[in-house]
Amino acid sequence: MRIGILTREYPPDVYGGAGVHVDFLVRELVKLADVEVHCMGDPRPGAIAHSEHNPLLEGANPALRTLAADLAMADQTASCDIVHSHTWYANMGGHLAKLLHGIPHVVTSHSLEPQRPWKAEQLGGGYRVSSWAEKTAYEAADAVIAVSHGSRRDVMASYPDLDEAKVHVVHNGIDTDFYRPDPATDVMERLGVDLDRPSVVFVGRITRQKGVPHLLRAALQFDPAVQLVLLAGAADTPELAAETDDAVATLRANRDAVFLVSEMLPRDEVRQVLTHGTVFVCPSVYEPLGIVNLEAMACETAVVASDVGGIPEVVADGETGLLVHYDAADPATFESELARAVNEVVTDPQRARSMGAAGRERAVAEFGWDAAARKTMDIYESVL
Repeated sequence: MRIGILTREYPPDVYGGAGVHVDFLVRELVKLADVEVHCMGDPRPGAIAHSEHNPLLEGANPALRTLAADLAMADQTASCDIVHSHTWYANMGGHLAKLLHGIPHVVTSHSLEPQRPWKAEQLGGGYRVSSWAEKTAYEAADAVIAVSHGSRRDVMASYPDLDEAKVHVVHNGIDTDFYRPDPATDVMERLGVDLDRPSVVFVGRITRQKGVPHLLRAALQFDPAVQLVLLAGAADTPELAAETDDAVATLRANRDAVFLVSEMLPRDEVRQVLTHGTVFVCPSVYEPLGIVNLEAMACETAVVASDVGGIPEVVADGETGLLVHYDAADPATFESELARAVNEVVTDPQRARSMGAAGRERAVAEFGWDAAARKTMDIYESVL
């Protein structure tokens, strides 16, 4: 079997959970079958790269440039027996390959455009294009993989015309050989974090989905001893960047030890920051699974997270961390409860360590990529 994996992100250009998923899934799939990766961006080892910068579309809406890369993906997957696309960026490439070459198309749902209306703020009319591309691909797919049971419910709610029998659950995995406690401290020292004080860590993009504004407001209520370490990439829009900058400035005016790292750190450095965090916090307002929670757990760090999407399938409330109910209609209560949960853990170091140990045990026992790859292969075989 020759599998065509279609994705926007692929190492070294990985900026989100979908890219991490594809990276580690491919590492396991190549042990089981012939895999051909098609990605977007600059040429790189291990993949066929398709540029989004078509000179005929210079200055065009980014959604149109994405579709141009999808056309190239569809054209060059003729030798594949099956194609498997990840995120709307690549979904149309998979759909067109299915039509063009008469091969099955499998979609993995990392997030859903109907669940992310704030994308219109970023993409403008391109959001309507991305929504059309996703809907078309999902409804015609031979199989849809959801990364959690919560995500599966979202898929069916978003696309009720889908045959439920075609929608499968395969949880994201975690490489617990790589994500493990790192006793080194050089990165923390370089960032200026005081290893003798408790710290709360966030890793993620500055996007509405990740709930960063909620975290920054909640942090005003954190215990004064707490340091906040934000490994946060560039904001989706200038407006969100300005909102975030204002919130960080307000926070710094009211407390010390707020560290904002805007550049993307190498994974081994992120691993060290996760390890030395007293608590990892995930304030997402939408999250199909949340691989970053697994990464923190594998590094033996307690997690405080919102209870949205697939997060409750990862974070065992009261055992590996604490879950906080998110209600879009009452953000102030969410922020207050997020601060309460963080303070509850950071002020009890023994409990934080116990939760961290339980988190690693859970990550190792229940979220291996090898199992995810085998389940994915079973789905491929069922549609061939």
